[in-house]
Amino acid sequence: MATAKHTTGTRSLTSLVKEDADLMKVLVKEAVQAFLEAEMDSCIGAGPSERTDARRGYRAGYYQRNLITRVGTIELRVPRDREGRFSTELFDRYQRSEKALVLALAEMYIQGVSTRKVAHITEQLLGEDISASMVSACSRRLDDMLTAFASRPLETAYPYVYLDARYERVREDGVVRSQAVFVALGVDERGHRAVLAVETAPRESEETWTTFLEGLTGRGLSGVQLVISDDHAGLRKAIPKIVGGLWQRCSVHFLRNALSHAPKSIDRQCIEELKRIHDAPSLTAARTMLREWITAWQDRYSALVDFVESSMDETLTFFAFPPQHRRHIRSTNVLERLNEELKRRTKVVRIFPNQASLLRLSRAVACEIHEQWMDDQPYLSMNLLEGAISLSVSQVA
Repeated sequence: MATAKHTTGTRSLTSLVKEDADLMKVLVKEAVQAFLEAEMDSCIGAGPSERTDARRGYRAGYYQRNLITRVGTIELRVPRDREGRFSTELFDRYQRSEKALVLALAEMYIQGVSTRKVAHITEQLLGEDISASMVSACSRRLDDMLTAFASRPLETAYPYVYLDARYERVREDGVVRSQAVFVALGVDERGHRAVLAVETAPRESEETWTTFLEGLTGRGLSGVQLVISDDHAGLRKAIPKIVGGLWQRCSVHFLRNALSHAPKSIDRQCIEELKRIHDAPSLTAARTMLREWITAWQDRYSALVDFVESSMDETLTFFAFPPQHRRHIRSTNVLERLNEELKRRTKVVRIFPNQASLLRLSRAVACEIHEQWMDDQPYLSMNLLEGAISLSVSQVA
């Protein structure tokens, strides 16, 4: 049955938002208030005035609390229960990343590199005039919390570890430079995803990646069976030295690299057949498909075929692991959620006023996502991993 498209309603809402600057604040307030009420219902096992045998307590009114958001400060009524058992992490989780973003804008304003629009935004969100001392005090409180997160001991094993770096622009001594943001994610022995570390460095190199990985092992990183990353030369040298385990070259990065060896007018069938190799049911089948692909395309695209033939095995390590895990461990796509959230915030700032500001915002977003993942269902069934590895390092090298 065809689904109706409510385009008229969408246009109407868009028009209302444009006409009424306070409407978005009202919508956010109502959504957050509804979330708080639902949390209280779950805590005491009953809705307001509801009679049920599952009830575990009773409401005791509300107290006022402000929440700073990018649409302004919203006033909320936080429910209370008689026993004082109810608590919500909504404010801490939401405001870490929001405060980090606002502080970055405020630092820009103080340094005189922002616009009046930035000043208006920061004053609205912080609820007071901006001063260097106020920003410094807010930064210290947030940094203490994020440093504790970033330096926490890694007390469980992480069989799968994903590594990547992205670049942001930072103003240093009046000059805008690129800074690398290093990120490590892991899947622990219970199958939960976790943000293991977020750090910044001037660039990617064997030295900076080695320092980053030594920080992880120094905090207790252990039990690593597979590291998934792109093909950065410095990172590849650092992984076996510091972390160990097998290495999986990200299949998505690999395909992007392969396209750089092909003409823009390449036959789409050639690329589709190459992609399907990673969907093969086994390593033997993948290598058979690879040989057939090479035979079919080597005359037309010799440079591409040479690259694939010399590098493809590095992307097939994931076949050594359980079939149910393979789609999740053949690339660094699990990092995309974090990268998208970072991108959404960093595009507001564009150029960070200093490296500390970049690290603060990156860690705040990472901490927020990490806590959500801890509350989620397991990402993978790790009981499948025991005794499942069927290839040796020499076979997949």
